[in-house]
Amino acid sequence: MGPWRAEGRGGRRAVAGGNEFAARPVVADTVWVQRISVVGNSGSGKTTLARSLAAAIGVPRLELDSVFHQPGWEPLDGEEFRRTVSAFASGEAWVTDGNYSAVQDIIWARADTVIWVDPPRHRVMRQLLARTLRRMATGQELWNGNREQWTNLFRLDPERSILRWAWTNHHRYRARYLLAQADPANGHLAFVRVRTPADAEELLDRAAAAAEARTNPASVPALPAPAARAAAPGPSARDGSGD
Repeated sequence: MGPWRAEGRGGRRAVAGGNEFAARPVVADTVWVQRISVVGNSGSGKTTLARSLAAAIGVPRLELDSVFHQPGWEPLDGEEFRRTVSAFASGEAWVTDGNYSAVQDIIWARADTVIWVDPPRHRVMRQLLARTLRRMATGQELWNGNREQWTNLFRLDPERSILRWAWTNHHRYRARYLLAQADPANGHLAFVRVRTPADAEELLDRAAAAAEARTNPASVPALPAPAARAAAPGPSARDGSGD
């Protein structure tokens, strides 16, 4: 299918030496969207959004957790991880989801758009707790035979508890992606920050509309950023964590 268009129209950057944020445009130009990196905290909803987005525009999707976490929660060898992701990223059009810094350079070098799913922390934790309990109760297989473990629900170590991981890393992810948006090295990327379910719904509606019009590229509508604002081993070593 043909590409659709995204338009990032506002952003924020961290102010050196403080916790305040100053508004400034990050992406002002409309770009054709074919390769999308979806990032965000565990439990933010990024995998759900990435799955729906890939289906809407008709492109393959790669969930980084499914590659990194091998049977028994063993991590994939670093070089093999990079080779696998590099092979996928060489495609013409795709969606990835996950935050792994070990392969971010590969993905972002090829991507044209980063969708940052960034709901408030209280919503992240509510969604993550419900998801974790559901997975544990049903014994749902995640990737390569791996399942969430009841014992990890009560651990305080962020490297062993996905709940603790999400709580402690929420502000770190926020600072990380605000700085990434302001980095001139990422000037080729359009950043779209999704804060609410309405933002996600709007993005998907526009992507679906663009897909409908793909036979006539001139009619494909621009997709403004919704509420544009700036844009290790074990089940919890989610470096970047998957979803």
